Amino acid sequence: MTTHDNILIWLPSPLGDAICATPALRALRAHWAGAHLTFWAAPFTQAILSPSPFCDAWLTPPKGFSEQVKQLRAASFDTAVLLKNSFGSALTVRLAGIERRVGYARDGRSFLLTDGIEPVKDETGKFKPVSSVQYYLTLAESLGAVPTSGLPELDVAASDQEAIDKQFPELDNTQRPLVIFVPGGAFGPSKLWRPERFAACADALIERHNAQVIISIAPTDAERKIAEAIGSHSRRPLRHTGAMALTGGQLKAMFSRAALVVTNDTGPRHIAIALRRKVVTLFGPNDPARTHTGYADEMRIIGQGPCVPCDKPVCKATAHYCMESITVEQVLAVAEHLLTARDVNQ
Repeated sequence: MTTHDNILIWLPSPLGDAICATPALRALRAHWAGAHLTFWAAPFTQAILSPSPFCDAWLTPPKGFSEQVKQLRAASFDTAVLLKNSFGSALTVRLAGIERRVGYARDGRSFLLTDGIEPVKDETGKFKPVSSVQYYLTLAESLGAVPTSGLPELDVAASDQEAIDKQFPELDNTQRPLVIFVPGGAFGPSKLWRPERFAACADALIERHNAQVIISIAPTDAERKIAEAIGSHSRRPLRHTGAMALTGGQLKAMFSRAALVVTNDTGPRHIAIALRRKVVTLFGPNDPARTHTGYADEMRIIGQGPCVPCDKPVCKATAHYCMESITVEQVLAVAEHLLTARDVNQ
């Protein structure tokens, strides 16, 4: 390797996957210490992963396949590492003339790669469920990188902390632990816990622990309706982020203040883990093994049912068994355990 290597790392599209890739990114940065590393990702992913000590620059993919090829060709990359799993990503870097193209040999793209890494399969030939963290670390290790930790990590910019101080001055009250609820999920409604159950948890945590509860949602009509439904079932007024223009960095800053995050199995769960928050995660249709991080301060509640895991965004069963099986009492028990542990350790 020479010091003038110009390397592109194409990040995964799902936010949670991009965060789970940070241990691999850390290892690649150490392995290619003298190279110029550029991360390619959508603006929101950039905002969540920035500031990052693992890259020298960011590129934003333009709209349109041909424009993407032109952008990469103009940048004159020597190597492309594809953390994104798709045929299109491999075709793009091939047409961009990038000499070395590294990625998993899947999705019919093996012939487009110079270094195709075989994914782990079971005895039937199907992809074996492995955690996203390990999936990306294995790719990094195939390039000679040596992992130092398997835990995701994120940094928060001082300017984003200042912005959150202005929007949420009440967070300075250390006598009232901040609890963030994440009741939405881009995957689909099959991952969602019922709003009235979130509301019951909010009421109990406020009454028993003097908690401040903020509902963190994406600024979409669907997620605003979820937040409003939680508010309508709660005995206490609850604040949600649906009307706020929070940047990705400011969202991280808000999460960094949380004593506890109670979340569906969705992207912000990984923000909380990467910021070393206490986390309760509610799992339904998806296999928890695929996103397991081994983080000690996460307690997972796994819904039960005859069809679990189905990996379907919309429940096709006669009842939503998995998420319905998770009770308010279960969630409160682990939430209060984590809050009590926090109080003892302070």
